[in-house]
Amino acid sequence: MASTTFSGPVTSTSGFVGDVTGNVTGTVTVPSYAFADLPAATAGSIVLVTNAGNGEDETILCFGDGTNWLRVDTGVAVTSGT
Repeated sequence: MASTTFSGPVTSTSGFVGDVTGNVTGTVTVPSYAFADLPAATAGSIVLVTNAGNGEDETILCFGDGTNWLRVDTGVAVTSGT
């Protein structure tokens, strides 16, 4: 498999495929969705759910297990307003 080295910011319009290796410096941007707009919960994916808290005003980091989006703080499947 080919390897490419970049300097400076890198933008992908279709996402990246493969493992991240080495140290990551700076920030990592995670896509955010309202609960109703969540894509399928692909195992290993992470997203921010913007209306997953009490009163639907809390943003929660979630990870996909292949079936559900699970809250990283509790491990419970995310639902709107939980």
